Parts: sequence; C-alpha cells; structure tokens
Amino acid sequence: MYQKHGYDGLLIVIEGTDGAGKSTQVNLLKKYIENECYGCMLSEWKTSRLISDVINEAKERNLLNTTTFSLLYAADYADRLENVIIPALKAGFVVLLDRYIYTAFVRDSVRGHDIKWVKKLYDFAPEPDLVFYLKMPVDKLLKRIIGTKGLDYFESGRDIGLSTDIYKSFEIYQNKCLEEYDRLQKEYNFIEIDGELPVDTIHEKIKSEVKKALDSGVVG
Repeated sequence: MYQKHGYDGLLIVIEGTDGAGKSTQVNLLKKYIENECYGCMLSEWKTSRLISDVINEAKERNLLNTTTFSLLYAADYADRLENVIIPALKAGFVVLLDRYIYTAFVRDSVRGHDIKWVKKLYDFAPEPDLVFYLKMPVDKLLKRIIGTKGLDYFESGRDIGLSTDIYKSFEIYQNKCLEEYDRLQKEYNFIEIDGELPVDTIHEKIKSEVKKALDSGVVG
C-alpha cells in the first residue's frame, strides 16, 4: 500500500461536528496503535503554539470576521503541519488528527466563502490515508453539548447572525455543517460511522480499518 501523501508514516483523520465524539475516538485509537508498538502522534485542531492563543484572544474579544477566521485557522494548521505533522510522518509515525482541513472547508463555506477559495487556501495539505467521519443528527448533538460543555458562540454560528436565539442558531448552523460534510463525504470517500453507536462499537469499526493499514506494512 502506498501512502497518499508520499511520507513514511500514516496520516489518519477523524472528522465530524462539535460533540460527535471525535476526541474520545482519537484517544482510544492512539492507545490501540501504541499498544501495537507503533510510534503515534496526535495533533488537534487549533493547537499551534504560535497561533492558537491569537485565535482564542480574537474570539474572546469578538474580533474575527469571516476572512480573518479562515486565515488564522489556516495559519494554525500550516504551523502544525510544518513543525509537528510532517516531521512525524517523515519519521514513520502514525499521525492522528482530531479534525483536518475538511473542518475548514465546512466552516468557511458555511460562513459564506467560496469553497474553491478555501480549497486553494489549503492546497499545500497532504492527503490523509484514512478519514473517518462521525455523523450525528443535530438534536442529539444539542443534547450532548448542553449536557457537557454548553453551547459555544462560534459553534452555534452566532458570529454570522443566523438567529438571535442561541439554540435555533445552533440548529441552523450545525444543519448547514452537516450538509457540507455529507457533500465532502461523497467527494473524498470518508468512512462514515454512525456517531450514535456505542463508543466501543465505533472504536472497533475504526480499529478494524486502521489494522488493515498497519498489517499491510505501510508503517515500520
């Protein structure tokens, strides 16, 4: 099997809307890969040491318009790619990503940017070997998020004026995101998994696909 990006390691992505269970699955997968004696590195969305604090401050002060929103997240990704992701791939690690450029495709297009512009912005991104998409209906997402961390201003689309009611805004925004994810799933052949399944069941489905890649000897 030839890695799509051309590096020695394996690049695996778990995508989905906020609250779909991505972080849980990424952490379970990391433990599995390490138990199989492979080097494994995890990189999460908006964790660049250079840019993440800038994004957080801009959000807190409500300074982001749709273009600066796009460009700052692209800068965060570019920094992580150069300093974390590519070095790990070159070293033959399995690199796990909690969200990838598809998150930007979804969020930026929902905020009004032409998808062609967004794709061009990220045209330097290496192609992942596997992309898992955890899909959940909006009503279940809403219940899960309210029961855990509460509704986020940006994840509810409040910054683009969808509704003055935060719950309605969340519903509208997340439905738009799901429409974009469905379109991307067809375009990029994501491995779609029902996010309502039990955590262990989802993990087994993901693990099965990853095991095939590891057993094929692509990572050494």
